[in-house]
Amino acid sequence: MKIRLRSYDDLGPLVRATRKQQGMRQDDTAEGIGVSENFLAKVERGGGTVQWQKLFQVLDELGIRVEVDVPDAAMQLLQAKAKKRSAHR
Repeated sequence: MKIRLRSYDDLGPLVRATRKQQGMRQDDTAEGIGVSENFLAKVERGGGTVQWQKLFQVLDELGIRVEVDVPDAAMQLLQAKAKKRSAHR
């Protein structure tokens, strides 16, 4: 199911529900992922100051995928810049 996130507060409950649905305890999950239980608890509470790399590690391990809907014009600009960079190499 796709969910629109409007803030970091929206993500925490989804992480917690996914972990619980998989029958995983918070401490075991954190240890298996390689993050602290404190970090995982912070994510599940919707903490606004988590480390991105660790956050994506948690999401990946729980099978939560993140998609970003980028405006077409922004993607075209990004692709044009990437093309310029590769041409200068």
